Amino acid sequence: MRAELFGPRRRATTVGLMLAVMMVAFEAMGVGTAMPAMVADLGPLSRYAWPFVAFMAAAVFGTAVGGRWCDLAGPRLPLLTAPLVFGAGLVVAATAGGMAQLLVGRVLQGLGAGALIVACYVLIAVVYPRRTRPAVFGLMSSAWVLPSLVGPPAAGLVTERLSWHWVFLGLVPAVALAVGLLVPAVRRLAPAPARERGTGQGVVLAALGAGLGVSALSWAGQHPGWVAGVVLAGAVAVLVPAMRRLLPAGVFRVGRGVPAVVASRGLLAGVFFTANSFVPLILTSTHGWSLTAAGFPLVVGSLGWSAAAAWQGRHPDLARPRLLRIGFVLVGAGVLGMLAVAPGWASGWVSLPAWAVAGVGMGLGFSSVSYLLLAHSDPARVGFNTSAAQMSDQLTTATMIGVGGALLAWLGSPALALPGLLVVLALLGGCGVAAAGRTALTARPRT
Repeated sequence: MRAELFGPRRRATTVGLMLAVMMVAFEAMGVGTAMPAMVADLGPLSRYAWPFVAFMAAAVFGTAVGGRWCDLAGPRLPLLTAPLVFGAGLVVAATAGGMAQLLVGRVLQGLGAGALIVACYVLIAVVYPRRTRPAVFGLMSSAWVLPSLVGPPAAGLVTERLSWHWVFLGLVPAVALAVGLLVPAVRRLAPAPARERGTGQGVVLAALGAGLGVSALSWAGQHPGWVAGVVLAGAVAVLVPAMRRLLPAGVFRVGRGVPAVVASRGLLAGVFFTANSFVPLILTSTHGWSLTAAGFPLVVGSLGWSAAAAWQGRHPDLARPRLLRIGFVLVGAGVLGMLAVAPGWASGWVSLPAWAVAGVGMGLGFSSVSYLLLAHSDPARVGFNTSAAQMSDQLTTATMIGVGGALLAWLGSPALALPGLLVVLALLGGCGVAAAGRTALTARPRT
C-alpha cells in the first residue's frame, strides 16, 4: 500500500494533497479558536456566527464552480488557482479594521477552500485505484494532526500575546508552500477528456443563489421583525430551486446510492462542524477558560478523527455503510456530552472526552462517506457528485451555525442559547444513523 501512495509515480501527488489539506486545516483550527476575540474586537456577540456563515456561503459557490471546472477541464487549474484565492483572503482578513473587511476576507477564503477541496477529491479519483482510496483518505485526515496539535494553542497564544490578525498572516507562508508542492503534482496529470459543456448550464447562478440564500437566512434569524420575514421568504424562494439544481435528485428523500451519500455528508458535517464552531465560545463564556485552553477540545477531537481515519485506511475490506453508522452514533454521543457542558451543568473538562469521541466518529464516518461517494460515481460525474456532497456539507453547516447565531441574538447568553442548538444537532445525528444504511453499493463499482 505504501508503494501505491509514495512510489515514484504518485509521491508528488500524495504530498501535494496532504499539504493542501494541512493548509485548510491550520486555518480552520486557528480561526475557530481565535473567533471569540475577533468578534469581541470588531462587533457584538450577536455577530459571532457571521464570519463562519460568510466562509460557508462562499465555499458553496466555490465548490459548485470548482466541481464544474474539474468536470470540464480536469483538476489542474483549480488545484493551483484555489490556494491563491485562499491566500488573498488571509491577507484581507489579517488587515481588517472592521467586521465588513473581515467578512470579505472570509468570503475569499471560502471560495478558495471550496474549489480546492473538490479538486483534491477529483484528483484522487483520477490518480488512485479504488482499493487504495481508504488509505488516501486516512492520509488526508492525518494531515490534520499537526494543525490540531499546534493550531488551537498557537492561535490562542498569538491572539492573547499579539493580536488575532497574526493568526491569518501566519498562514500565508503555508499557502506558498502548498502551491509550490502542488505544481509538480499537477504536471504529471494527463489532459482531461473533452466534456459536454451544456450539462452544467445554470450551476454558477444556482450556486450564487444558494450562498446568498444561506446568508439571508442567517440575517433574518438575527433581526426579528417584518423585514426579516420578507427576507426569510425571499431566501427560501431562492434557496430551494438552487439546491434542487445543485444536488442530485432524491437527496431530500435520502434515495439509495449517491443521494443518500450526499445527504449523509451534509448531516455528518453539519452536526460536527456546527458544534465545533461553538465549543470555544462555550468554554470561554460559560466556564471562564482562556482562549488557549478553549482550543484543547478541538485538538483532541481532531486527533481522534485522524487516528480513526488512519485505522479505517488499514482495513479496506470493512463495510463502509456500517462504519458510517457507527460514526454518526459517536458524533451524536459527543454532542450530548457538550449538551451537559454548555449550560454549566457539567465541568468544562467534560468537553475533552466528549469531543474526542465525536472526533473518532468523524474519522470513521467522514472517510467512509468520501469513499462511498467515489465508488458510486461515474468518471464524468465525479466533479458534480463531489461538489454536491461538499455543498450539502457547507449548506447544512452554514444553516445550523446561522441558527446558533440567531439563538445568541435572541437570548444573549451562550448558556441559554446553545443547549437548544445542541439538541437539534443530536436529533440530526439520529437521522444520519437511519440514512447510513441507504448508502450501500448496489453493484460492484468501477475501479
